Amino acid sequence: MKKTMHIDEKLLGEAKAVSGATTDTETVRWGLEALVRRGAYERLRALRGSEPGARDVPRHREKPALRPKRKAA
Repeated sequence: MKKTMHIDEKLLGEAKAVSGATTDTETVRWGLEALVRRGAYERLRALRGSEPGARDVPRHREKPALRPKRKAA
């Protein structure tokens, strides 16, 4: 979809430089995607602790590999 927008040239240039985007279109797309991700994160974060009957989920972590002990020199 094509849109005509008025975007500050300096701001677009800075965003392009820090993001590593190669085109203006890519820069704007990545910026919009970042805003959508942030909104989803904020909505999820707002739910934190809102379910009083929720049980804690056990975490599964791999046990660290056993390393052979080194002899003292």
